[in-house]
Amino acid sequence: MSAEQQLAILPAKEVALAVFSAPNGLDPYLQSVREEIDKFNASAPDVKTTKGQAAYRSIAYSLAGSKTKLDSLGKELVAELKDVPKKIDAERKRVRELLSAWQEEVRKPLTDWEAAEAAKKREIEAWVGELRLDPQIISAADSDYLKISIGAFENLVIDGEWLGDYEAEALRLKADTLAALRTALEKRTQYEADQAELAQRRAEAEAQAQRDRDAEIARVAVEQARLQAEQQAQAERESAARREQELLDQAAATQRAAAQAALDAEAAAERQRLQLELQAEQSRAAAAQAEASRLAAEQRAEQDRLAAIRRQEEAVEQARLSEVARANAAADEILRQQKERQADVAHKSKILGEAKQALIGMNVSEELAKAIVLKIARGEVPNVSIQF
Repeated sequence: MSAEQQLAILPAKEVALAVFSAPNGLDPYLQSVREEIDKFNASAPDVKTTKGQAAYRSIAYSLAGSKTKLDSLGKELVAELKDVPKKIDAERKRVRELLSAWQEEVRKPLTDWEAAEAAKKREIEAWVGELRLDPQIISAADSDYLKISIGAFENLVIDGEWLGDYEAEALRLKADTLAALRTALEKRTQYEADQAELAQRRAEAEAQAQRDRDAEIARVAVEQARLQAEQQAQAERESAARREQELLDQAAATQRAAAQAALDAEAAAERQRLQLELQAEQSRAAAAQAEASRLAAEQRAEQDRLAAIRRQEEAVEQARLSEVARANAAADEILRQQKERQADVAHKSKILGEAKQALIGMNVSEELAKAIVLKIARGEVPNVSIQF
């Protein structure tokens, strides 16, 4: 009798009620099923072979069939005999649970093997999936990151013995990712060069604009100084002319008064003459003083003009020195940023190298250690990060 026929045996309909109604009445039938299971386990086939897997499925299916048929027979008895449903239902439940446990027991080797294969498949798929880099990450990365990634992928060894059927897919993904990284590096290098050239052009344009502004400021300052000097000299000349005219007017008035006095009193003529001579001398002195003031005003105006020219020259020189200082500061800042970027790259490489060596010290292969460290550095491992 085959295992399937033996497992599917049922009590005869005429004794089914007695069997189901008696406590543990199905034990003899269940015992025969258990014996078949034990026989199967005693010579269990190789679960790794197709034939062995089919045998496990067959006996598990037979157990499921026995469970269904015995349960169905019990259900028929419950429907026919309303007075013993509780006993039959209890036996049905016991049989279902026992046969389900036996089903799990007999299928456990196959179940465990399938679970192991599924776990291995998931592990391989996850590892192969790591060979796919996000296109957005590649497009947004700078040249340093792209160079590090290319080096990591070039040193990544595809172990065909472990990957099995996934080896070709892994090799293809590695090649595609390397091609994408190299293309992105070429574009990024050109982009960074263009940006550097653009920044230099902007700096040169800004410097030229600053020089133009400084020159205009100096020109306006010189022009204002010149106009101010001319206005001041003109004011001085007008003031001297007014003072000279006032003295002349005063002298004329004095002369008129003297002539009138001569007509009035000959006796007072001599006194008046002496007085007029004194006044004339004073007038000449005043005129000489006015001329001296005029010359002094013109001399001050000339000095102011020369001072304005000197201030213009000093302003131009100061603007030139400021531009030189600003250009030197900009050059120093560029060198500082370059050194800072180089130091940052060296620091990150050192940290990544130390993390990789720590993983290697835990018996992780160098290639896998590199892949793990890069994945963490890219932020693709939840709740795990590398502190730089």
